[in-house]
Amino acid sequence: MKPRLTRRQFLIAGAGGALAISTGDKLFGKSGSPGPPNLVFVFPDQMRGQAMAFTGQDPVITPNLDSFAAESLVLTEAVSNYPVCSPYRAMLMTGKYPHANKVLNNCNSGSAPYGCELQRSDRCWSDVLKKRGYSLGYIGKWHLDSPHKPYVKCENNSEKFAWNEWCPPNRRHGFDFWYSYGTYDYHFTPMYWATDSTRDKPIRPRQWGPEHEADLAIEYIRNTGGRYRSPDKPFALVVSMNPPHTPYRLVPKKYLDMYAEKTYEDLVNRPNVNLRGNSRGAKIARQHIKNYFAMVTGVDEQFGRILKAIEDQGLKENTIVVFTSDHGNCIGSHDHDTKNVHYEESMRVPFLIRWPGRIRPRCDDLLISTPDIYPTLLALMGFGGDIPPDVQGENHASVFLSGRGARPDSQLYMWVPVGRPAWGRRGVRTHRYTLMISSMPDKPVQYLLHDNVRDPYQLKNIADEEPQVVRELARKLERWLSKNKDPWLAQNARVLRR
Repeated sequence: MKPRLTRRQFLIAGAGGALAISTGDKLFGKSGSPGPPNLVFVFPDQMRGQAMAFTGQDPVITPNLDSFAAESLVLTEAVSNYPVCSPYRAMLMTGKYPHANKVLNNCNSGSAPYGCELQRSDRCWSDVLKKRGYSLGYIGKWHLDSPHKPYVKCENNSEKFAWNEWCPPNRRHGFDFWYSYGTYDYHFTPMYWATDSTRDKPIRPRQWGPEHEADLAIEYIRNTGGRYRSPDKPFALVVSMNPPHTPYRLVPKKYLDMYAEKTYEDLVNRPNVNLRGNSRGAKIARQHIKNYFAMVTGVDEQFGRILKAIEDQGLKENTIVVFTSDHGNCIGSHDHDTKNVHYEESMRVPFLIRWPGRIRPRCDDLLISTPDIYPTLLALMGFGGDIPPDVQGENHASVFLSGRGARPDSQLYMWVPVGRPAWGRRGVRTHRYTLMISSMPDKPVQYLLHDNVRDPYQLKNIADEEPQVVRELARKLERWLSKNKDPWLAQNARVLRR
C-alpha cells in the first residue's frame, strides 16, 4: 500500500514543490519511444482540488486518485481562471482567455444572442492533433454550443429557456469518435448524441453517467476489431464526466453507503462553512456534503477502471493521462452554494498528469492557468511548433519535465455578466494572496483581499489593512487585462490605481 500524505506534508509539497509523492529511477524513461504518445484526458465537472484523500483536506474516499498521484506530477496550485463550465471548456480547447475565444458565459439561450459558443474558426488543440494523424474521441459533457430554436426536447430545456444542444459534425474540431451532449443533469438517465446521431434522435441509456462513460472509454481503449479508432494511429481521448455536479442526490447507493457512518459534522471540516446557519450555503452543506463526496468516490472508481484498461492494453508507458476538473465547488463555504467565485473552493482544481519515465512523480506549486494546458500538452507530445500564434496560454512543458523553466507569479480570476463584457469581477491569485475587485453598474466598487497563507480559509478581508499589497496586486491584474485586451481595464483604470 502506498503511503498517504498527511495534510502538513501535502501543504509543504505544494509550497516548495520539493516533496515527491514517490520516486522514479530517472527523469526520462527508456529510449526508443514507440512514437507520439497517446493522450487520455479525464475531467469531471465541479470537483474541487481539496476533494482528494491524499491531500489531507476533504475527508473523501479516493483510493484510485491516491495511487495515481503517487505516479504523477501533482500541480497543487492549479486553478480554473473563470470557474464555471463553458468558459473553462473554451479556454481548455482554444488556449485563449474568454474575451479572445468569445465564450464569456455559460452557453445557453440567454447568452446565445451574444455569440457565446466555441467558434468554428478557432484552431483547437484537437485540430492540431487531427492534422498530425491522431484518432480523436470525445465522451461526455461538451457544453460549448449555443442552443437554437426549436430547442431540443429534454428535461434541461423548456420552450422559454434552453441549456442542452446537439453539436453538429462541423463543430467538433477534429473529434472523429463522438458520444456527447451539451449539458444535461439527469445522471441516472443521461442522454448523448453518437457520432452519426441526428439532432432529433439522442441516445438515452439507463446507467449512472460516469459509469456509462467509463464503459465506453474502456471499449475505445481496447478498440476490439478497430471498431472505435484506427489501430495504426496514436489516439487522444477526452472523458468529460458530469458528477460531482448537481443534483447531488443522483448518486448510486453503493458510494453513499461508504459514508453511512459519517454525519455532516464529520465531513464538513472547513471553518468557512457556517454549519449552524440558515443560509442557502449552510443548508446545502448539511444536506449534500455526503452526496457530493459519494459522487467523488464514484468518479474515482470509474477513473480507476479507465487506468486499468490502459495498463491491460499495454499502453501505460506511452500514454499521457491527465485528471483535472473544470472548476471547484464551495458547497457551503462562504455561504456560497457552488462555483463562479474567487474563493479557493471554487477556483482550485485537481491537476494530476502521468507519463511514466518522462514526467517525474512529485508535487509542484506551478501557478498554472487553464489556457496553459493547450500549449503545454502539445509541447509535451512533440508538437510545440504547431501551437498557433494566437494561443494566449503559456507552455510549461519544461517545468513538467524537469522542474525548471519560467514560472508565472500570478493567475487571473474573472467573471463577466451576460452581455456586459466590460463589467463584473476581475482578480489575481498568487502563491500568497487573492485579490478580487468587483465593478458593477450603479454599485460601489468592492475590493476583497485574502492572505491565503495566514488565512487559508479566507475568513478575513484585509484589503483596507494592506493598501500596498492591493496596489501591487492591482498592477499584476492590469498586466493580465492588458495582455488579454479585456475592456474592463479601460473602464476601471482608476479602480486599479486606488
